Amino acid sequence: MVKPLPVRNGVAASRLQLPAGSWTTVLDAVCAKFPSIDRAVWCERIVRRDVADSNGIAITSTTPYRVGMEIHYYREVSGEPRIPFDESIVHEDAHLIIVDKPHFLPVVPSGRFVEETLLARLIRRSGNADLAPLHRIDRATAGLVMVSANASSRSAYQQLFRERRIRKVYEALAPALPARTFPMTFTSRLVRGEPFFRMQTVEGLPNSETQVDVIDRAGAVWRYGLEPVSGRKHQLRVHMAALGAPILNDELYPELASSDAHNARADDFSRPLQLLAKRLEFRDPLNGEIRSFDSGLTLRDLRLPNEASPLRHT
Repeated sequence: MVKPLPVRNGVAASRLQLPAGSWTTVLDAVCAKFPSIDRAVWCERIVRRDVADSNGIAITSTTPYRVGMEIHYYREVSGEPRIPFDESIVHEDAHLIIVDKPHFLPVVPSGRFVEETLLARLIRRSGNADLAPLHRIDRATAGLVMVSANASSRSAYQQLFRERRIRKVYEALAPALPARTFPMTFTSRLVRGEPFFRMQTVEGLPNSETQVDVIDRAGAVWRYGLEPVSGRKHQLRVHMAALGAPILNDELYPELASSDAHNARADDFSRPLQLLAKRLEFRDPLNGEIRSFDSGLTLRDLRLPNEASPLRHT
């Protein structure tokens, strides 16, 4: 079978199954599906042969529409910003890559980032188009990300996450909480909030749990050790804010910064969220070996290009 569009600049082509409608051509259908993209842009992509069906046959401006037809296309972002921080490889073998992700770099394409993502960088660097993150951390969070390098063993490692058989340890800088006793367990019920990218706490049976301890109590800002038992979106950020110690430079919790301030600070490289995915521990499902990996990053360590060491294997 002919492959659809190949990976380009580290980014796989997106897929769309055409919905039911009364359109005449595929071009009409995609223009209706993505009204924010000008028709001339789709026409240009078609001329470049950057839109194809599931057999890799290029779509033309007159290709007839058919309900359920699968098309492949390259997602493009005009003026995608460069993230001026480098990832580094902590471990690499035939099945896994453990990588230190810097603050501000998304793990996978999202929003205005397509090529400036951890996954795209790793694919370009390795030439392995089969790479797939086994979990994700926020763009604002730095630290360890576990990436599958081999499709044949991927499900075994995914099972570790589904069954919560991976110990994940984070560090965070946040205001001191001298009145509380540590270590402690914090639980709550988290659901999607408003706007859509925030989470909120509601009454009901808890669905999120975090183990919280203190690593360093010096001064008005403490260094906390956080172990998420569950894996809800923004869980650590919400839980720390609920405890009365929001993580430093968090623009989402406990209160959302104004729209203008949030947009401005999202790329303020002088104000990284002080949250770091510090350690991963698990029993390897392939050989039963206990494996432990530690981030080489520290909070407030931004690794600007002129300060960073080259990408390396350690």
